Amino acid sequence: MKHILTVLCMIAVFWPMNALPQNRTPSVEPQEWVAYKARFVREDGRVVDDANGDISHSEGQGYGLLLAWLADDRAGFEHIWSFTRTRLMLRDDGLAVWKWDPAATPPVTDPNNASDGDLLIAYALALAGRGWSEQRFVDSARQIAEALAAHAIYDFDGRTLLRPGAVGFDAADRPDGPVVNLSYWIFEALPVMAELAPEAGWESLGQSGVELVRAAAFGDRKLPPDWLAIGDTLKPAEGFAAEFSYNALRIPLYLMRAQDGDMELLRRLRDGIAGANGGVALVDLETGAVKEELMDAGYRIIQAFAGCVLDGTTLPEDLRRFEPTVYYPSTLHLLSLAGIREAHPQCL
Repeated sequence: MKHILTVLCMIAVFWPMNALPQNRTPSVEPQEWVAYKARFVREDGRVVDDANGDISHSEGQGYGLLLAWLADDRAGFEHIWSFTRTRLMLRDDGLAVWKWDPAATPPVTDPNNASDGDLLIAYALALAGRGWSEQRFVDSARQIAEALAAHAIYDFDGRTLLRPGAVGFDAADRPDGPVVNLSYWIFEALPVMAELAPEAGWESLGQSGVELVRAAAFGDRKLPPDWLAIGDTLKPAEGFAAEFSYNALRIPLYLMRAQDGDMELLRRLRDGIAGANGGVALVDLETGAVKEELMDAGYRIIQAFAGCVLDGTTLPEDLRRFEPTVYYPSTLHLLSLAGIREAHPQCL
């Protein structure tokens, strides 16, 4: 957490629009981004989740914006932001609806937001606004950050928490509430949000997120569940599978990209997710059984990234090459490669 707080102080000092070099080296390589766009980004800027009925969601739009920035593709960024702004930024509170389904009429069937999507969108807009000296991106980022501060961040029992969505997750909504999703904490984005909307407790939110990941150590593998109930005691949330699965597997990636610095926690997570064949294990936290082992490069690179951070291990050759498969692991693959290039190039 010390490294996150250090970044917070640095950003507070160096936030001006000209703070980032204009001729920076992209951490997502051009050919990688071209392949990703061709597979997952439609001409209107809609990022498609091709393993989930070709829906689009705020998370995917946020990832797309962030990757476009990391690839230094301003035209691609504009297209993705145009779709996001006109098709998802429909709520009265300044947050995005979480899902856009091309098979539904109207395409928005659930007006609730997803706070990780909002965080990703605001973060990417802020970085692009600074880096490309585009004030309208910064202004939009600030509006979303202020909306998150007003509707998604709150205190409960001495902790600052992030609502997964504006509706349905509080103590008043559920007998085991509040419920959180720890993979919604985009740790690297929080210092930027703190500059955009300083009235909110972003520093406390980051601290609470890391503390909850430490505390949510279930089963022999000591892993957090996708959905965590925070009531009298921490436990997997009712109504959700008690498992470490597709949501929670992002947690170590987000900690590494934020350069959290807690090597003991990262080692626990790295060891806990290890599958028998070198993939990422999805685990039933009640029985300890491995439900599935994910072998896509976009999942395996999370373990390899951790090996780099923890032990200086060189990234395997096959994981250095990006070839798109399906939306989610392909996205995680590029985010991992970018994080390694930015902070751990010695592992390449």
